[in-house]
Amino acid sequence: MNVNDLVAERIEQARRKDEQKKRRREELAEARIRGLQARHTAKLRRWNKEQP
Repeated sequence: MNVNDLVAERIEQARRKDEQKKRRREELAEARIRGLQARHTAKLRRWNKEQP
């Protein structure tokens, strides 16, 4: 292996790590949205039960 191969390998590792972080952020954002939607739905159901 020469220096260029080592540099290319490190660049590839960094790219993969960035992609994993991006994918994780997207998954967390989707989970957050689902959680907020569920809370909102539950709140509206409670409000409807309280109405005469």
